[in-house]
Formats: sequence, structure tokens, C-alpha cells
Amino acid sequence: MATVWIIDSVLRDITKMIITAILIGISILFIMAWLSESSATPLANSSFLKPCPNKPNCVCSEYIDDTEHYIEPLSLSTKQLSKAISYIKISVQSLEGKIVTDDNTYLAATFSSSFFGFIDDVEFRVDNENQLIHIRSASRLGYSDFGINNKRVNNLKTIIRQQLDQVDKNSSN
Repeated sequence: MATVWIIDSVLRDITKMIITAILIGISILFIMAWLSESSATPLANSSFLKPCPNKPNCVCSEYIDDTEHYIEPLSLSTKQLSKAISYIKISVQSLEGKIVTDDNTYLAATFSSSFFGFIDDVEFRVDNENQLIHIRSASRLGYSDFGINNKRVNNLKTIIRQQLDQVDKNSSN
């Protein structure tokens, strides 16, 4: 009888510890999500997007030598240059991004994760001289993003490319 009582008591204590650990972990995630909301959006300097930090939660098309973070920029035709920013806006909004900064050659947006609300910053720079759209996407907090920024950028590039290809198609008619 005493053995059963001891085992029952130990199991209750272990259960309490597990529940406490889970609650602490969830609390930490919510605190990190809150902190990511209060961080500032990175701004590009006059010529280039900011390089990625030494973490896997960032991709950028600006720095070809950074093979860990490099993604291909979007190439543009001369006709597509004037429409680039407007199509970038449409693509960001179609994926529920929030536009933070918008001018003729630069657009910054934020995307939030659905459950915890972690904020990722996405930036676009239209390089008129080289006829490219450079893109940078990075998580504000944490180390890994499980490839979310890379997937998002690929989705954005696909949407933008479809719209820009329509410009060429319409102008040839």
C-alpha cells in the first residue's frame, strides 16, 4: 500500500513538473513574439540591402558571396522596371504582408507568423541600373525559421514574376 502511494505521489510530481515546463516554454514563446513586434524594421542604406546575420533565418539576393543566405534576384526587362514596385506591393498584400516603407525603388514589409505572431521583415530594392529586384527576408528574433523566409521569398518571386511577365505579354499585343 505504501509503495502504491509513493509511486502515485511521484507520478503526480512528475506531471506537475512537465506541465510547468510546458507553460514556461509557451510563455517564453509569447514573450519572444512580443519582443519581435517591438523591434525596428531594418532600413536599406542608399545602395544595398543589409547583409544577413550569421543565422539560418535570413535570405538575401544582394550578396552573392554569402552562399549560406544567397537567393537569386528577379531580373527585369526595361518595360517591367516602371511596374516593379506596384507589383511588389500587390504580391506582398496577396500574402497578407503589411507594407511599412514604400518609395520608387525600395519597399519594406512585415509578415507575422499565424500562431505566435513572430515578425519577419522583407525588403525589396529595385536596381534600375542592373534591371534586378533584390530581396531580403529575415526573422527579427530567434535562430532558425525552418526555411519559412526562403519559402516566402520564393512565393513572392513567383507572384511578382507572373505579374511582370503579363506586362511583356500585354506590351507585345
